[in-house]
Amino acid sequence: MALLDQWKEVAYNESLGREKLQELWAAYFQKEKEIYQKLLKEPDQAVKGTVKELADRFEVPVLTMTGFLDGINDSLVEKNPIEEMEEDTEVNLIFDKELLYKNMVAADADWLYNLEEWGPVLDEETRKALYKEQKSSTTIVKGKKVYPNDPCPCGSGKKYKKCCGRK
Repeated sequence: MALLDQWKEVAYNESLGREKLQELWAAYFQKEKEIYQKLLKEPDQAVKGTVKELADRFEVPVLTMTGFLDGINDSLVEKNPIEEMEEDTEVNLIFDKELLYKNMVAADADWLYNLEEWGPVLDEETRKALYKEQKSSTTIVKGKKVYPNDPCPCGSGKKYKKCCGRK
């Protein structure tokens, strides 16, 4: 069974009960935070290795590293083969800084996008702009409602009800 399947089997196992799952995720989020703190200290360093080597390097179990790799995959410059990954699969953690920040915002992971380690990586103004860009990208903006007696938006000069509103 691929590592990702094993991770999902553990991390989303409803039979464990709510309390056990909350403990598992709290421990995972703490380890995830620690890994990101280390990565952000040297954001331009190309971190590569097997899944097992990276798990050892960051002092986490292989399944925790699998969950981490699953989470960061969308922010990587070159995606990892996450679906068929095994312990000896070569992977990388070379991430796009701005994309990673925006993905953290999208995930509502404030414990990650508020890390002080972001300071030297992206200045505060850039972080604010990325935050705003990410939040506004998921906001639906409705167009102005056109009433029957309003001028037609097609620019014909006719009332809407006599032009495009007829259809």
